[in-house]
Amino acid sequence: MRTNAMNRFGVRKRALLAGALGVLTAAATLVAPSPATAAENTLGAAAAQSGRYFGTAIASGRLNDSAYTTIASREFNMVTAENEMKIDATEPQRGQFNFSSGDRVYNWAVQNGKRVRGHTLAWHSQQPGWMQSLSGGSLRQAMIDHINGVMAHYKGKIAQWDVVNEAFADGNSGGRRDSNLQRTGNDWIEVAFRTARAADPSAKLCYNDYNIENWSWAKTQGVYAMVRDFKQRGVPIDCVGFQSHFNSGSPYNSNFRTTLQSFAALGVDVAITELDIQGATASTYASVTNDCLAVSRCLGITVWGVRDTDSWRSEQTPLLFDGNGSKKAAYTSVLNALNGTSSPPTGSGETIKGVGSGRCLDVPNAGTADGTQIQLWDCHGGTNQQWTATSAGELRVYGDKCLDAAGTGNGARVQIYSCWGGDNQKWRLNSDGSIVGVQSGLCLDAAGTGNGAQIQLYSCWNGSNQLWSRA
Repeated sequence: MRTNAMNRFGVRKRALLAGALGVLTAAATLVAPSPATAAENTLGAAAAQSGRYFGTAIASGRLNDSAYTTIASREFNMVTAENEMKIDATEPQRGQFNFSSGDRVYNWAVQNGKRVRGHTLAWHSQQPGWMQSLSGGSLRQAMIDHINGVMAHYKGKIAQWDVVNEAFADGNSGGRRDSNLQRTGNDWIEVAFRTARAADPSAKLCYNDYNIENWSWAKTQGVYAMVRDFKQRGVPIDCVGFQSHFNSGSPYNSNFRTTLQSFAALGVDVAITELDIQGATASTYASVTNDCLAVSRCLGITVWGVRDTDSWRSEQTPLLFDGNGSKKAAYTSVLNALNGTSSPPTGSGETIKGVGSGRCLDVPNAGTADGTQIQLWDCHGGTNQQWTATSAGELRVYGDKCLDAAGTGNGARVQIYSCWGGDNQKWRLNSDGSIVGVQSGLCLDAAGTGNGAQIQLYSCWNGSNQLWSRA
């Protein structure tokens, strides 16, 4: 703990950190970036502020549509070929590869300053007839040859490959899909990944699937168990793609963030790869975006199409632009979230990171007892680091515990306590990144930068140990 106001960080520099992320009012989430990086006016540029991308699926047949390409070129900084790099498109006859359509998408993307995701190398669907007729060892070898052929053509050019797509069954089994590839042996996914790593060591290798966003679903748990096993055994998997086709049959659930965090904790990156939302509900789009932003290993978001009329589910109007190419309310909600100016969905939590330390506000050992003093700890996104700003000015954790000041003077401990509405449990979240106790007028202050550093109240001076951002 400090013995005076000067001895922990040397001479206190009172200037704000130019790059520090700020926070919003008490009713909003801790997401506002500094004025120097705020208010980008395209999705790709706004996502790039946090080191992420915001991409779209591109169809080669629409590249002659100037309205389509104008939006795509302006807004997105990652491209996925919608169908042009799938098996039937790239190897229509065994051993005879055709990359004309895939190259058209790739070349357009590169010429417009965008990176490319590869989709997809091994899949039970969209197989050409010759592959559908194979089985057993012959099919296994055809899969290996296909991966080698496609990845050799694009070697060093693709940021991420969806190596295997949709290999798990729907429903409650949590098991593999019964496909011709699965019938070649349960190790086929592992073989695909090992083949892909050897073919292009520079590409991130992803497993991609749908209906694995809800943490409570058996399919999600089945994929999680596979990824955990792969990481434990050294199978080369780098990322997991969550297609995120949200609709009435598979609705968005607020535990999606838990899913992303849980997979990331296994040591893989995560990505939202084919996002579309029935009705394009603005709040749901914002929630999904904030979920990605809350997980440090979330690489970015790809929407599956540009305009509603380009969508494979056009009747659900699921995208960010309508058929005329006009921005919808969902577009604004996503852009605001990426720029750090949106409110979280009710009840969602955010991690709060110290600018000076890079560590998060943490309840030690995930304790729940009243009076447990808050500390700094490496950010991991667990429930003991998830804080929800309420309209009453509280910062809640676990739903019913409040960030609580145990006094009003310098050095007063900051702890968790059952929420009761007192002014010592209310906080002003200021645009400069400080968090000020309503009762005391003092700032939330970290008494160090390492794991276990205690959180207290102290006179506000705009030091980096008193500036906070969303992790």
